[in-house]
Formats: sequence, C-alpha cells, structure tokens
Amino acid sequence: MDPRQYPDQWGRFGQFGGKYAPEILMPALEELEAHYLKLIDNPEFQSELQGHLADFVGRPSPLYFAERMTRQCAGSSLTHGAKIYLKREDLNHTGAHKINNSLGQVLVARHMGKKRIIAETGAGQHGVATATVAAKFDMECVVYMGRVDMERQAPNVQRMEMLGAKVVPVESGSRTLKDAINEAIRDWVTNIEGTHYVFGSVLGPHPYPRIVRDFQKIIGIEAEAQILAKEGRLPDVLVACVGGGSNAMGLFWNFLAKPSVRLIGVEAGGEGIATGRHAARFEGGTLGVLHGAKSYILQTAQGQIAETHSISAGLDYASVGPEHALYRDQGRIEFTHATDAEALRAFHDLCRLEGIIPALESSHAIAHAMRLAPTLPKDKLMIVNLSGRGDKDLATVMAASGAATQAMEKNGKGRA
Repeated sequence: MDPRQYPDQWGRFGQFGGKYAPEILMPALEELEAHYLKLIDNPEFQSELQGHLADFVGRPSPLYFAERMTRQCAGSSLTHGAKIYLKREDLNHTGAHKINNSLGQVLVARHMGKKRIIAETGAGQHGVATATVAAKFDMECVVYMGRVDMERQAPNVQRMEMLGAKVVPVESGSRTLKDAINEAIRDWVTNIEGTHYVFGSVLGPHPYPRIVRDFQKIIGIEAEAQILAKEGRLPDVLVACVGGGSNAMGLFWNFLAKPSVRLIGVEAGGEGIATGRHAARFEGGTLGVLHGAKSYILQTAQGQIAETHSISAGLDYASVGPEHALYRDQGRIEFTHATDAEALRAFHDLCRLEGIIPALESSHAIAHAMRLAPTLPKDKLMIVNLSGRGDKDLATVMAASGAATQAMEKNGKGRA
C-alpha cells in the first residue's frame, strides 16, 4: 500500500473526496492548489514553516509514557496490559494539534497575497489557532461558530476575541460545526478575492483534505522517530479520536504503509448508537456529499443531513474525512466509538492517573485505549494521540458530572 497515490488529480480517495463546490469557488480552489503545490516542496517555504513550528508552536511535541495508566489497565495481570504512550499535542501553543494546519495554511495565504482569513470552529481550538496565527502575521480574522458551541466552549470564544478575531455566532440549523462551515463558505463566496478560508479538518473540496493532512502528518513522523528512540521498534497500535479526522490522519498517515501497526479511529458514540443521538458516521452512515466532499454521512432516508450529538463539540459533525472512508473500506483503519459517559470517565481517569487534563475529544481515544490495553500482552506498545487539552471543557464536564451525581442521588433515594 502506497498512501502517496492519494488523492488523485481529481482529488479523489478511491470513490471518496472530490471537488463538489459552487462554480464561483472553482477558480479559488484551483488557485489554492496551484500555489500549494508550488510551495510545499520549496526548500525556502519548508524552512520558514519548520522554523515557526519549532519556535512558535513548540514542536516536536513529547511522546510521554503514561506509566500509571498503563499499570491501571494491567491491573493484577502478569501477562496483559499494553504499554501506553501519549503523543502530547495538547502541549502545542494554543493547546491542540490544530495550529499545525492553521500555521501552514496562513503561510500559504500570505504567499498568495491574501490579507483576510476566515475559519469555522466547533470545539474552538481551530478558531483559536487560526486567530493566533492571524495575529502573528497581522491579518484580519473572522471565525464562524455555532451558538451551541459558543456556549459550551466559552473560554475559547474569549481567547479568539482577545487575539483580535471577530467571532460570528451561527444561529441556523443545529447551531454547531456543520452550520458554522455553511456560513464560512457563504462568506468566502462573497469575499473571494482577498480572503483565504482556513478549513480546519481533512474535509471539504479538494485540495483541502490533502493540504490539512500534509500539515498534520508531522504528528506521525515525530511519533515514529520518538518510539524508535524510546523502544527500538515500531508501535503495535495507534489510537486517535475522529471527528473530521485531522488529528487521526496526522498520526496515522506515516504508518499506513507499515502493516504491522494497527490503526484505530474512535468516533463519538454520544448517548448510544441505538438512541440515534451520536456522531458515529461508520455506524449507520451512508454515502453522500457534504461541504464539498463525498464520504460517509449521517443523513435521513430523504437525504437530509441528520442532527448529530456528542458531548465534545469537535466530534459533533455529520461527515468524516474522505481519506478515512477509503481506508475504512479497505480495512486498513479500524473504527469504533466511545459514548459520552465513557469519554467522561476517561477524562477523569487521565486527570487523576497522570495529572493531565485532556480535551473531551481526546478523551474518546483515551476511553478506547483503556478498554483495549488490558486485552493486549504486556510487550505490546500503544500510542494514543492526545489531540488537545481540556481546560476549554471544564464547564461541560462539571455540568455533566453534576447531572450524573444528581441522578445517582435520586435513584438512591428511590430505592430507599
């Protein structure tokens, strides 16, 4: 398997991907692709990018051995309990993997002569990262964010505004990530001449899935070198949460052609698959087109986009990146899901076992890692992508924990 063959010249990953966009956007997409292809292998551009990644972002991010979590998962077993490492993207400037892509795209936009940056955001980390880079390079920045996400991610709204970005609340639809993308695209169509749209995940019309993947694949490149230095061999399992899928593809891509490494993506199981209140596209999703790319989508029998649910704003989206869809169908990447309740437990477990407060998105990956590790022999190595930090989620976690406590107390009184 050679992942470098994707996407093809039409932006397709097998039957997935493509460039489904309004005619007015086609020249802008073609301009972006032409500049990107000219820059990405240019030594001067790469030197500029790598310099900012080191000195501004703080790369490389550490590969951290989660010793207490490893022991917790092993329990009393003498034979089982895989060794767990965390790829610490939460330690990047702005607190997540998102800045890798935002930095790269804004640098491309500068070379294109664009002066205005727009972005969408769900959890807020992409918005914060884009606002941060725009401030660094003295560029106007507008971020679209669903009203529901603004309420549950209020600290990130404040950060974006502090950095000089204009945060535009989106009141349409479910008022979450899907609707924020809709509004950002409308802005781009209206202001296409001097504006660059910094798409936040491996989604959207070609060339965005490739561009975002290429700026995120540094995660896996670093992880391979780090695990070889620490353990002298490749990992056995990689685990990452999957909303659009940029942090997961960033970790997985460098290992796709290494068949000994098992790749597992964890979607948002929400309140449970049977309830219909989830965002697990590979659990009932069907083929369709959303925001410019063909992939698996949660939609109604009539083809309308279904409302999704996740306690984590960054995973609350109806589609998944086309490259993930390809490798899922080929059997190269496995997909599972973790529920809200499981993610919350994992959130608290990592806090108390390792002194690390994870993003709720990352907590889905932690939840599955803690399910899987006890089933694997002790000599197995696992890397989990800790895609972001969780200070943005504290209000959500406290509210959910309070509701759970009240429910338990109520049920306890009822039994008495």
